[in-house]
Amino acid sequence: MKKTPFNAIHRALGAKMHEFAGYDMPVEYSGIIDEHNTVVNNAGVFDVSHMGEFWVKGPNAHALVQQITSNDISTIPVGKAQYTCFPNETGGIIDDLLVYHYKPEKYMLVVNASNIEKDWNWCVKNNTAGAELENASDRIAQLAVQGPLALKTLQKLTDIDLTTIPYYSFVTGKLAGIENVIVSNTGYTGCGGFELYFYPEYAVNIWDAIFKAGAEFGIKPIGLGARDTLRLEAGFPLYGNELNDTTSPLEAGLGWITKFTEGNYFISRPVLEVQKKQGLTRKLIGFEMVEKGIARHGYEIVNAAGEIIGNVTSGSISPATKKAIGMGYVKTEYAALSTNIFIRIRNKDIEAVVVKPPFRS
Repeated sequence: MKKTPFNAIHRALGAKMHEFAGYDMPVEYSGIIDEHNTVVNNAGVFDVSHMGEFWVKGPNAHALVQQITSNDISTIPVGKAQYTCFPNETGGIIDDLLVYHYKPEKYMLVVNASNIEKDWNWCVKNNTAGAELENASDRIAQLAVQGPLALKTLQKLTDIDLTTIPYYSFVTGKLAGIENVIVSNTGYTGCGGFELYFYPEYAVNIWDAIFKAGAEFGIKPIGLGARDTLRLEAGFPLYGNELNDTTSPLEAGLGWITKFTEGNYFISRPVLEVQKKQGLTRKLIGFEMVEKGIARHGYEIVNAAGEIIGNVTSGSISPATKKAIGMGYVKTEYAALSTNIFIRIRNKDIEAVVVKPPFRS
């Protein structure tokens, strides 16, 4: 298994480790519920150095990124980030990702760890524009410092006025005495905070500085377990659960990152335009359990007559509300808010109701 620059730290802290996307990663430290609540109320630090980073450079960089992503990158100036996806030829999703407009002719694509090789091959295959591509995944480390006290923690380590960085914007500067750190007002928790990108050789220095600065705020290391419950409470999709090669961004509720604007001729645009015109046969929904039971990935969703109408993509107990929550795909006629549906759990149909995420206020 691959190791991030923080692997020895995780093990020294007694983290429960598990293989994820080929990396030896921490699943939990003090417990998923405790870590979840730490991020919601204070601040937590996630090692996300397993994520992939590609540079797209040169005069043809814009053309390539516009071609392979569903959103419209012409709308983001330098210093802005954009959530988007790689659509495949049939309208499915190869991956969801962030695009950073780093310089006028330079973009950074941040992709999911499990899809690095697939995404890289896709970018290379479709580089008919002749952009310069660099897979920098092994040369960039990343920490996500998330929660309402993340800003106060990081502000102690930099002269950058973090309050002036809008959501989905970033700056590059000095943090914890280290130059050229990308400080991005983004995250995957719904709790606010920043994501930091830097060279791996400075990983331990930055980790130590963050935990020293955040000690007064009760900062803690957070594992992948709480990362999943946080993103689910926030209603964020996860590749491999809500998103895959056969789900379209329109079905997944990602029409807002699928721009049919003039000049934005991305791969599979015609397919998705037809889908939008003809209407969807299924939609991604959020739901809460009405009766006692926990929905899990892969469980069948049925109607009152017991007919299968979809499947669960994610499910858990919400640490914030203590309710059993989940997401899943259902036939469009069952996707309206307040619709009663049933989750088939061990051959019993347990009642649930369609709600709109996020699941915490």
